[in-house]
Amino acid sequence: MLVDSHCHLNYLDDPDARLAAARASGVEAFLCVGVNEGTHDAVMRIATSHRDVWASAGVHPESAGDAISLDWVAGAARHDKVVGIGETGLDYFKMDGDADDVRRQQRASFAAHLAIAHDSDLPVIVHSRAAEADTVDLLRAHRGTIGVLHCFTESWALASAALDLGWYVSISGIVTFRNAENVREVAKEVPNDRLLIETDSPWLAPIPHRGKPNEPAYVTHTAAFLAALRGVELEDLAAQTTQNFSRLFGRTRVHSHGSTQDRTNSSS
Repeated sequence: MLVDSHCHLNYLDDPDARLAAARASGVEAFLCVGVNEGTHDAVMRIATSHRDVWASAGVHPESAGDAISLDWVAGAARHDKVVGIGETGLDYFKMDGDADDVRRQQRASFAAHLAIAHDSDLPVIVHSRAAEADTVDLLRAHRGTIGVLHCFTESWALASAALDLGWYVSISGIVTFRNAENVREVAKEVPNDRLLIETDSPWLAPIPHRGKPNEPAYVTHTAAFLAALRGVELEDLAAQTTQNFSRLFGRTRVHSHGSTQDRTNSSS
């Protein structure tokens, strides 16, 4: 079985149908990731309507700003279906307005998410793009809080620094893209017990679906590509990444036979 460790089901047309298609393809657990307060209710409706779907709460770095309150994130973290904090992080690739101010706002938001995660004993879902140095600085400043660098596209230096701090790395369909050699190099090196896979749907559909809306069923293509890249059996990769997901997101347990159940949070 497989887990889609990062998807945005609330942005899909007919998420119930997309979930059914994924289950038919062997995907049996899903993390629906939040990106702002305005869409949190939609994320939670999906998570609470499906036994195999969990949620996260956070503000994407592109939505960070001085006027943004994160009190709602701390409140959401108490719900038993919320298993992570984020999507948060840093994105310096394309910044509107004063760049220094945008970077300051994003760093403040990221730090606040890390603090909430520490207080809630939940992992953090991190987006990092063109911001490696500041990402590492903030991870090191909040040692003891762990999570996942999702949809990884940066260098091995960032991955290695995060791994040294106990973090996980998630690989998306980008690994199948012709021009993504840097992602493939990292994907080959991530230790077995720190690897996750995701779709980031509805974006970044893997080959052979590139250019189409992405959906959780397509994580099977990324998994098959990644297994071949790493020289392992697909079944072994699926079992390992499922175990990793369950270990990191401690309010979930995903069993190898495909059933899922909630459990209380642990530090495992």
